[in-house]
Amino acid sequence: MRIGAGPPAAPATPGSPLPPHAPPPTPATADDVQRSFAGVFRFSGRALALVWSTSHGLTLALGLLTLAAGLLPAAMAWVGALIVDAVVAASQLPLDFADGLTPGMVRILQLIALEAGLVVALAAAQRGLSLAQSLLRAQLGQRVNVMILDKALTLQLSHFEDAEFYDKLTRARREASSRPLSLVTRTFGLIQNAVSLVSYGVLLAQFSPWAVLVLVLAGLPAFLAETRFSGDAFRLFRWRSPETRMQMYLETVLAREDHAKEVQLYGLGPLLLDRYRAIFGRLYGEDRRLAIRRDGWGFALGLIGTATLYGAYAWIALATVAARITLGQMTMYLMLFRQGQSAVSASLSAIGGMYEDNLYLSTLYEYLDTPVAAAVGNAVTGPDPGDGIRFEAVSFTYPGGDEPALRDIDLHVRPGRSLALVGENGSGKTTLIKLLTRLYDPDAGRVLLDGRDLREWDEATLRQRVGVIFQDFARYQMRVGENIGAGDVGHFGDRGRWQVAADQGMATPFIDALPNGFETQLGKWFREGRELSGGQWQKIALARAFMRSRADILVLDEPTAAMDAAAEAAIFAHFRELTRERIAILISHRFSTVRMADEIVVIEQGRIIERGDHDALMARDGHYAHLFSLQARGYR
Repeated sequence: MRIGAGPPAAPATPGSPLPPHAPPPTPATADDVQRSFAGVFRFSGRALALVWSTSHGLTLALGLLTLAAGLLPAAMAWVGALIVDAVVAASQLPLDFADGLTPGMVRILQLIALEAGLVVALAAAQRGLSLAQSLLRAQLGQRVNVMILDKALTLQLSHFEDAEFYDKLTRARREASSRPLSLVTRTFGLIQNAVSLVSYGVLLAQFSPWAVLVLVLAGLPAFLAETRFSGDAFRLFRWRSPETRMQMYLETVLAREDHAKEVQLYGLGPLLLDRYRAIFGRLYGEDRRLAIRRDGWGFALGLIGTATLYGAYAWIALATVAARITLGQMTMYLMLFRQGQSAVSASLSAIGGMYEDNLYLSTLYEYLDTPVAAAVGNAVTGPDPGDGIRFEAVSFTYPGGDEPALRDIDLHVRPGRSLALVGENGSGKTTLIKLLTRLYDPDAGRVLLDGRDLREWDEATLRQRVGVIFQDFARYQMRVGENIGAGDVGHFGDRGRWQVAADQGMATPFIDALPNGFETQLGKWFREGRELSGGQWQKIALARAFMRSRADILVLDEPTAAMDAAAEAAIFAHFRELTRERIAILISHRFSTVRMADEIVVIEQGRIIERGDHDALMARDGHYAHLFSLQARGYR
């Protein structure tokens, strides 16, 4: 399963208006900010728990180093003031170097050594913080990505066929994987700055309690502006998800080998690249307007803090001239006020950043909290093992669809019998198989296996009994044997089972001709990869179906479309021989193959309109006979 790919959003042609489902973000009002900010710590607890569970040791180290980094600057400022006052006091005494170092000089040297030690300790704490954050970032990024992928394994097919769900997944993958550590780092940064501010405040209060209040209030205007624009940035991020996903899709089309042939043959490259540029232009325009407003207001409101800082300088300088404080105290208070203002700014910025991180984390937890219906079935056998498969008055409409894909389907296939499904594209043939494998549940009626409703079966047991190869089967960029082994994960690396399945799938002759046999790398994404023909890939897929030796229901949904008619007929004849004691369901547009089935069912617009074997349907001279005659005429 490939996460992040899916149904493309509506094409965005150059100059086209924004899609109706994605209105541009509206500026945040004061009430919006207040309501949103109330949830600033909404996901903080979950993020902290996530980081703690990722690495207890690194999280603890991060906390202790944060505390040390918060206390050391105030200690350095205090020791610096003592040094200045000790120098002033020593300079007022007569100095005679012949008598050696005076007590005042020894005191100065001791304080300098102490400050040097504090500087070294602060540098070590900062380096330790950087190291802990770097290691946690790597571990946490992997942990969150695994959580995203693990959640994907629990989702239903309907989720992956929903464009809104893909927007949710895109947002989670693009931003949310880095946000838990960012939130925790900012939380610890806030603690560090809070510790620093408390220590600064204790020292500044000795000068004036008003100085502490001025210090805190000076950073508020810039903080409120930053919080507002963080909300605007998040709303822009959510609005642009379909456009971003279209960009990702266009990158895939322009840079993937499975699209390269058509892109070059039809000259699509310039057209798609222009569309890519147009999407970027729209997204960049919104980013540019937001950045200009954000930085403009940030600069203007930041001037308030600058004016406050220099007003405090003047206040402290005049107090020193008036002899209210010593020169050393003046030095300390100036340093405290400058560092305090930085700490206030950093604290408010951390809170604003935590608010922003919580907004983005909402996309991660919105995805991880996607409701998934709990499996209720636990049966591993049915009451009537010889009954096979039954569809009873089954109807189904795809989520978001207007017309039913299947209407009042009644069908019965016993073990040892083969069934062929015939109908135009979109008539409901593949949908019927999706209901059989419980990729979807019917809206009305029920599907039974061995006399038991599929909803009562244990899903793992049910899917072990069914082997399906769809027309759009996966072509894994892995070794040949692993491509076959994917059919049964319990025997994924079993070479003996690979060989048996390859023989049954008629793939052995060309596998033996490959340079490394089952060890040959397939696809062009990795070094020395080999590309197979369409028919060879289809034989690999057929072998994959035969990996499920316990499967007593085998379904081929047009997987041989790349083969010629003779090769397909040979494959189906071989397939029918191997499934003589099983239920075999075939979907094909080639009537030379379809006529081999014990029963043929003709589906049109989701309804069964004809059924019977080939001879009976030809004698009826209905829709099947008409289609058969049209195709037979093409071979004359």
